[in-house]
Amino acid sequence: MFKVLVSDYSISDFGLQQLRNAEDIQVTKLTGLSEEELISIINEYDALIVSYQTKVTRNILKAGINLKVVGCAGVSVDNIDLNAATTLGIVVINAPDGNTVSTCEHTFAMMMALARHVPQANAKTVSGVWDRQSFLGVELQNKTLGILGLGRIGIEVAKRAAAFGMKVIGHDSFMSEERARKWGIKLTTVDEILRTADFITLHTPLQRESNYMIAKPQFDLMKPGMRIINCDRAGMIDESDLVQALDEGILAGAAFDVFEEEPPTRDHPFLNHPKIIVTPHLSASTLEAQENVAIDVSKQVINLLRNEPFQNAVNMQTISGDHLNRLNPYFTLSEQLGKSLAQMTEGAVRDITVGCAGELAELDTSPLIPYVLKGILSHHLGTEHVNIVNATHLAKERDLNFVVQKSLIPQSSPNEMMIRMKTTKEERWVRGSLLPEVGERLVQIGPYSVDIPPSGQVLLISQMDRPGIIGRVGRVLGRNGIDIVTMQVGHNKIGHSALMILKIDKTAPESVIEELYMIPEIRRIREISFD
Repeated sequence: MFKVLVSDYSISDFGLQQLRNAEDIQVTKLTGLSEEELISIINEYDALIVSYQTKVTRNILKAGINLKVVGCAGVSVDNIDLNAATTLGIVVINAPDGNTVSTCEHTFAMMMALARHVPQANAKTVSGVWDRQSFLGVELQNKTLGILGLGRIGIEVAKRAAAFGMKVIGHDSFMSEERARKWGIKLTTVDEILRTADFITLHTPLQRESNYMIAKPQFDLMKPGMRIINCDRAGMIDESDLVQALDEGILAGAAFDVFEEEPPTRDHPFLNHPKIIVTPHLSASTLEAQENVAIDVSKQVINLLRNEPFQNAVNMQTISGDHLNRLNPYFTLSEQLGKSLAQMTEGAVRDITVGCAGELAELDTSPLIPYVLKGILSHHLGTEHVNIVNATHLAKERDLNFVVQKSLIPQSSPNEMMIRMKTTKEERWVRGSLLPEVGERLVQIGPYSVDIPPSGQVLLISQMDRPGIIGRVGRVLGRNGIDIVTMQVGHNKIGHSALMILKIDKTAPESVIEELYMIPEIRRIREISFD
């Protein structure tokens, strides 16, 4: 039974229903917990689901010794310590699609309110003052809208701006000219947007490069009368410099749904400035959005806990649904090949090469790397300390070099993987394949052709190819109560070296290994555990 804690009140109970209906999952909703309170109970849970209220700190994550996943019912994960989660091997999942329309519509609501002074006019009217002269606005038609960040939300904003007759210009490091033209967007530089736009809206992720991406130097580039909207991420605009730009007449107005510190202090300059419109982080606050993000994150949490394919992990490589389906059969093979190779070699690992051949080489196989690294590192660091989230981080931390090579020509089957590993003492390699109706197979160990299903316990015995060795090995194992389930021998050249592969029913103790080494023809023994 998996235990899931939901710690934010804003998460839709309707959206959580599929979690509650799962027979193998127990859901507890406790909101308003302090950091200390959360630390005291988090060790009981396999998953934590939050929205924006809970700050998931390093101390909380460290206390969550059973945590496998933190799910955020929304897009932004600024309230979660991603570095700590990655280091600790905890997957962080978000729901990037569920509140796209909600945030886009709130952006447009703020833009129109800003253009026509709606909140200020409303406040004065309900106070009893009929004032039609103080609120001269501007039309959106024929105005230039600059969009910084053309992801899901930025594109939706562009669509609606076109319907209002606005000219749309934008900047995004990953947007192609062709795709931008499809949505009626002219790609340009950030500086050009700052110089020419009448309205600017921000929809970029908050990263080191985007922190305070608009401050005094950028405000100095703007033409007088520009209006700016931020309904996405705090921290991208220097709040004090924005107030100065308003007071100096550079900006005609600003609309903010997000603050660097939430809730803001009572003396925050945004709260009493006549040219600033503010809302309390309402961009995702629609019934539909709250249900959608809760449904999305619940589904992915269920998949992850059940060890099924999942998406939207922000501290792992993102894989599309179709690509995920095509790679999914190779995840287990990748891990088992890495696990077997790690147990065959001696010395500290230095270089790892992953080769893909056949149809597999036509895919982006980089998502397989964490599984290979997990298989290798778990042998050295322990399975409880390594998973697919932190495997790459741990490898880089230990200065391991790993590369992917591709070949369209397989050696023995349509889809193959080869892993070669160099250590401080030796270099070895294995080849694996995924065979129809059979599944994963280890098909080559160094120069020896083999056929090993990667499961259970296997003894690899390097020997000189002499008559009678198989019988002597069998007698040693038999005397010690170890059954041989299957056996095969890989020959390099008849009469020379050979590799005996024995699948056994239990782990062979060190005393048995020492007894086998007393057979003169045996050169090396390695016991491989795939469990």
